[in-house]
Amino acid sequence: MKKKLKLLIDFTLALFLLFLFSPIIFLCSVLIFFDLGTPIFFRQERGGFNGKPFSIIKFRTMRSDGNLNPSKTNDKNRTTKLGAILRKFSLDELPTLLNILKGEMSFVGPRPLLYEYKNLYNNHQKKRFLVKPGITGWAQVNGRNKLSWENKFELDVWYINNQSLFLDLKILFLTILKIFSNNDVSFDTSVDDIKFKG
Repeated sequence: MKKKLKLLIDFTLALFLLFLFSPIIFLCSVLIFFDLGTPIFFRQERGGFNGKPFSIIKFRTMRSDGNLNPSKTNDKNRTTKLGAILRKFSLDELPTLLNILKGEMSFVGPRPLLYEYKNLYNNHQKKRFLVKPGITGWAQVNGRNKLSWENKFELDVWYINNQSLFLDLKILFLTILKIFSNNDVSFDTSVDDIKFKG
């Protein structure tokens, strides 16, 4: 029953927010087109529920020229001024609402990581596949970019073992606070190293 309720809330809220933010989504799309051209959206294979791959959808914020090896320095060099603004206010995440409507993601859950990491997880870390990945999660509101990979996984597993509607609401509230305070809102990067090596 709880899973059905969460699914209903996810779908209804995602649909409402897509309608509410449609003018902003349209404006971002136009600005990205003139800033970077096409494609406007960035897609990347991530690990989803039960370990199945899916393509996360986000607004494109980086140029595709130059060295494409992921690193903090290289990503910063390729990120445009517009892209930096979109990331600062997490506007690049708005298209991810489509992943929620498709049933691939939830608002709250372990942040979906690159699918290529799947075989690097130990049995404890694989518990992240027991729930749908989320736009935000317990690790994201507890120092996401200041944590080691091990600590992030521990927080993800803690969420899975303690998940509840109240906890989800708490995480959403803390996420909104962090976005508006511009505090630790970069969901997909790590201070030390983007790549997880097991």
